[in-house]
Amino acid sequence: MLDRGFHHDGSSDHVSTLAPEPGETVTVFLRTPKDHRTGVHVRSTPDGEAHYTEAVVDRETPDEIWWRADVTVRNPVTRYRFLLTGDGGYRWLNAAGLHHHDVPDSADFRLVSYAAPPAWAADSMVYEIFPDRFARSGADRTYPSWAVPAGWDDAVTGAGPDTSVQVFGGDLDGVTARLDHVTGLGMNTLYLTPVFPAPSNHRYNASSFTEVDPLLGGDAAYRTLVDEAHRRGIRILGDLTTNHCGSTHPWFVAAARDKDAAEREMFHFGDDALGYEAWMGVASLPKLNWTGERLRRLMAGDADSVVRRWLRFGLDGWRIDVANMTGRLREIDLTREVAALVRRAAAEENPEALLVAEHAHDASGDLDGDGWHGTMNYAGFTRPVWSWLRGPDVRLPFLGVPAPIPRLGADRIVRTMRAFAARTSWRSLVHSWSILSSHDTARIRTVCGGDEALVEIAAGLMFTLPGAPMVLAGDELGLEGAWGEDGRRPMPWDRPDRWRTATLDAYRRLAALRRDEPALRHGGLRWLHASGDALAFVRERAGERLLVFAARTAHEPVRLPLGAAGTPLYGGTAIVPGPDDTVVLPADGPAFHVWRLG
Repeated sequence: MLDRGFHHDGSSDHVSTLAPEPGETVTVFLRTPKDHRTGVHVRSTPDGEAHYTEAVVDRETPDEIWWRADVTVRNPVTRYRFLLTGDGGYRWLNAAGLHHHDVPDSADFRLVSYAAPPAWAADSMVYEIFPDRFARSGADRTYPSWAVPAGWDDAVTGAGPDTSVQVFGGDLDGVTARLDHVTGLGMNTLYLTPVFPAPSNHRYNASSFTEVDPLLGGDAAYRTLVDEAHRRGIRILGDLTTNHCGSTHPWFVAAARDKDAAEREMFHFGDDALGYEAWMGVASLPKLNWTGERLRRLMAGDADSVVRRWLRFGLDGWRIDVANMTGRLREIDLTREVAALVRRAAAEENPEALLVAEHAHDASGDLDGDGWHGTMNYAGFTRPVWSWLRGPDVRLPFLGVPAPIPRLGADRIVRTMRAFAARTSWRSLVHSWSILSSHDTARIRTVCGGDEALVEIAAGLMFTLPGAPMVLAGDELGLEGAWGEDGRRPMPWDRPDRWRTATLDAYRRLAALRRDEPALRHGGLRWLHASGDALAFVRERAGERLLVFAARTAHEPVRLPLGAAGTPLYGGTAIVPGPDDTVVLPADGPAFHVWRLG
């Protein structure tokens, strides 16, 4: 047991409310072993000063004691941790685990009194679509002069001048025609990369925010897709570039042409190589300047601003591109301010709108406020999963890191996951996206060296750990790709011989398991074991306990003092405790198992 039987995670079993009002008193619960009967305090820091409240026993079970104490939500984000005293001195329990030494406040548990994320988002299972590569409708399209048309079965140009202009012809009517695949997979939320007009296949260099690209079918096709998705109970998220627009956008064209133009304040002009700031120095992506009022009005403030008009159109929220750089440039740091502005605009148009921020490393400084609801959890989920399940002979970088992903043991990847999760509130964690692949990364099958058993384990972790699963279209079919562009291969709809049917079946069964088990969507997380080749954790809610066990290869048997039998829900056979109440888990691998504990 990683924390020796001491546990609190901030989930609904451990706090009286996940959406406290300012000034509200919240009851928090700590679980300890039966032999810890004195010396429990909760420490909070109202207005920055440490405050201690003695906890009292709330109830006892055959295996543990539940303690309770009250914490007043004095500040918008109220931090707390537990002090455990005894004959051997004292220990701290915070979101990073149990410590025998003093620790800083950065990993304390958090109560957040800002408006809660939309309730539906915790139940979401997200399917990402890169429109140009998903499906063709067969409509006759006239390609612009910049486009290099490709046949659906042609190879993707992974590098060189044609990379961003190679067009395969996928469109929005094609997406609508394939919604049965999305629902059949068990997914209930669509995230489409940008659909605005742009002189590229990825469309992150938008030339307009007021219309849908005619190559994709225009506004009418988007209207049909949104309506049909909603009819089927599918939410749909757009992709918005708050950090930049395209160099062909009228805002930038006017600003670059005339130094006295009103649009001039919307960008950062200077005497550097380009004459203006651009994302990562890419000339086609001029950086937006959020210090002025004009951009704020046009993007979020005005009634017909970008954020608002497309939510009124029917979108259920936005994925925010390059959120980590938005509003940041040298001495300027307006990211939290921009996030709050976008959040207010979105909430006024649709109180149920979701905002998920792209962030490739530590996103904690941009969460738990009145802005983004969650992040794309690359750092706290994707990278550790890759590091554990990476094929032995695979050498791949991760989002620009100038070194290949290492192959680590489960003990180290669990420490990584816990370290990142500990820096945000429980509700930011569960409203972030757990990702195995995205349009910017290698494909999970390639990461796993083509081993379908390892892919199934990766998918198992994505569907059973806290956070909304996000599946890149094609992962469920076993598509490959060694980097982002290489992974943007068209869906092989007419080539079922290329489908990995065992992988598709695993994704369907795992999505159904998550849908059917509330503990996987709303339950807490208790890590039980992490060694080199195996890890185990429990998801629990209101007395329901699911044991999850993953092994990347055959290993020494794992023994856990669970004192309960397990009925298999995924993989494996029943498990039964021995005379000492210890359960011995299967030693085979690669394998992924889920049991319901009695």
